[in-house]
Amino acid sequence: MTKHKVIFDTDPGVDDAMALYFAMAHPDIELVGITTTFGNVTVETATENALYLTRLAGVEIPVAQGTGVPLSKKPGPPPDFIHGKDGLGNLPSRVAVTGSAEKVSAAEFIVSMARAHPGEITLVAVAPLGNLGLALKLEPKLPQLLKQVVLMAGTVIEPGNVSPVAEANVWNDPDAADLVFTAGWDLTMCGLDVTHRVVMPSSLFVELAAKQKHVATDTLRHAVDFYSNFYQAIRPDLGHACYGHDVLAFVYLVAPELFKTQAGRIRVQKTGGGNGQTMMDRHGGLFYPEPGWEQEMPETRVCMEVDAPACLSLVMDTLNGAWLKPALTR
Repeated sequence: MTKHKVIFDTDPGVDDAMALYFAMAHPDIELVGITTTFGNVTVETATENALYLTRLAGVEIPVAQGTGVPLSKKPGPPPDFIHGKDGLGNLPSRVAVTGSAEKVSAAEFIVSMARAHPGEITLVAVAPLGNLGLALKLEPKLPQLLKQVVLMAGTVIEPGNVSPVAEANVWNDPDAADLVFTAGWDLTMCGLDVTHRVVMPSSLFVELAAKQKHVATDTLRHAVDFYSNFYQAIRPDLGHACYGHDVLAFVYLVAPELFKTQAGRIRVQKTGGGNGQTMMDRHGGLFYPEPGWEQEMPETRVCMEVDAPACLSLVMDTLNGAWLKPALTR
């Protein structure tokens, strides 16, 4: 089987770190680059964390820094009460690692890689979608150059996590999200409708760190513990646990059979109380007088159901594999 060549667009973030390590550990995924943006942390911290997490696990992957603000919306502060001020649960210390960001921007990196490898690269995005929006402006043919795009973003039926109707990544940059949903690529949305079904006990990461004795797994265990403390405070029924969120985008990539999907046109509400809502035409074929819902508008494949136990097993079995190398320290 040919490996999935992936550019990972991310704002690490605890669940981003989980997703990154799953992607690095899975034998069918080849990470050819990481692009960073604001969201869970500032874009500068996101870049620092992407470099840190990869080098900590002993792997050099190109990291390109992207946009630090939404396309149009006024930016807000990062949610440090969820991920910590450093995005990784306020680590008590850090190992000194090698590496620095690419000289090109994230959007330039995405476009250049897509042009160099037409039809080969999957872009997995688990953050606000400004980098994709800017890349589309640089290269309008990008949807034809990329193999596919998989998003952890949005929600259709499940209540939102920043408002009753909005998921955080879309809410953070609704203008960019609407560009992405209407661009016309092979697009899959893996949003709260499924990520809220996969609950990951923090004890699994304690066990992982005990088995895989490595500074990377210790870092992930610490981050997940902080993240789970937040969820325990607002959802005590979950126990000391967190949602899978970002890692499910990669699970879909390697095991789409674990999901049930529905296709439909998606638009994003950009203003007002519904800011960031992902509105999906689930009927299909109906005529709407409202502009923007024409039949020629592209459809998105949306994950609506998931085999949660199978997802959880796949994630932990993958992370427990032999993938870690000595940290690249300086």
